[in-house]
Amino acid sequence: MKSSRRTFLRQSTQLASGIGLTAALPDELQASPAFQAPSDQVRVALIGCNSMGWADLTSMLKHPGVTCVALCDVDANVLNRRAGELEKMPGKTPPGRKAVLYSDFRKLLENKEIDAVIVGTPDHWHCLPTVMACQAGKDVYVEKPLANSIEECNLMVAAARKHNRIVQVGQWQRSGAHWKAALDFVRAGKLGHVRSARAWAFMPYGKTFPKVADEAVPAGVDYDMWLGPAPKRPFNRNRFHGSFRYFWDYAGGLMTDWGAHMIDMVLAGMNVTAPKSVMAVGGKYGFPDHDGDTPDTMQVVYDYGNFSLLWEQSLGTARGPYDREHGVAFVGNLGSVVIDRGRWEVLPEVEAGNYLMPAQPARSGNGRDLDNHTLNFVECVRSRNQPNCPAEAGRDVAVHAQLGNMAYRLGRKLVWDAEKNVVVDDPKANELVKAHYHGNWAIPKV
Repeated sequence: MKSSRRTFLRQSTQLASGIGLTAALPDELQASPAFQAPSDQVRVALIGCNSMGWADLTSMLKHPGVTCVALCDVDANVLNRRAGELEKMPGKTPPGRKAVLYSDFRKLLENKEIDAVIVGTPDHWHCLPTVMACQAGKDVYVEKPLANSIEECNLMVAAARKHNRIVQVGQWQRSGAHWKAALDFVRAGKLGHVRSARAWAFMPYGKTFPKVADEAVPAGVDYDMWLGPAPKRPFNRNRFHGSFRYFWDYAGGLMTDWGAHMIDMVLAGMNVTAPKSVMAVGGKYGFPDHDGDTPDTMQVVYDYGNFSLLWEQSLGTARGPYDREHGVAFVGNLGSVVIDRGRWEVLPEVEAGNYLMPAQPARSGNGRDLDNHTLNFVECVRSRNQPNCPAEAGRDVAVHAQLGNMAYRLGRKLVWDAEKNVVVDDPKANELVKAHYHGNWAIPKV
């Protein structure tokens, strides 16, 4: 991609917008996604090809002018399967070429042809590739949660700022039209004073997760590289691929998985970034014999001084609040707004047989939130404008998720000093704030 044309497009559009003349620009300068000159091609690479990484890539490849030039995974079985699938997508790689395959993301980052990378790795592998990609001059779309520790989150924000990179975090509700409409309704004050919010994930999966014996590393897997900065342990299939998220070494369970999505919407709707204090209760109440470290049941209360947020999670059950398996609710004096990925609705309070605010029908989403989010990233790579979910927004919700898990693990209330990034008067909690890397891996310097 030619930076001179990118800069010209940005400056021209900004100038016209500043004087109210965007509509007067030639069609080719109005950033229409339907028109992309060859010099506006966005060449992406995927690091971590299983599950959401692949979903992010295939979504991004739907947009004009985007091609995939490289794939990277420590599991050769996954890497070769995805390479074969990519070959069956006409026009999604550079003309006449296949994507270059890598087992080490550091080698991929040396490829000067790459404009942007997707980081779809397990959570404990989000920080290093993101920071190193920024240092290599590449933009980044990184899966949520931003990182597996608060210290890493702050390093990633610092790297994006220092190197002036576009970093979009995969909290794709921020690009959903019906989410935006619902949050606009809340922010407009139509509910009256909002005194509390709820966010939840009641997921029907996870009913079966028996412990299994350690075993030999599967053929084609670079297990040492998969572990990376995590503690050295024998290979166990329960800790690998999708179920890694139920072990503290690599992730944070439902809290950092769904919580990073749903709590993010509360922060956006209430225009807050950090809590004053956090309390949590929970445990492996539903399936006490299951493998894994993280709780299947947990409630976390965040206090902001003028309202509270309750996070609830339940693995193996689907009947959540308002009969929705996931969602967000804002509770005001006049009524409530309830939102999930499918729709949003207003539930008026009733007094003396009358609604305290007008009732209105539920409004549905269009199911394209992820595609909108990857499109927003691509457009920002071209324009250099800030994306819908920059690193700072990813950091803010990841801090909430980490603090919730920390309060659960330590069994006590935590008072958070957002300015200093510390838990007040709690050395043990502040050890959990830090990143602890193992082996030959070092926490990146920014």
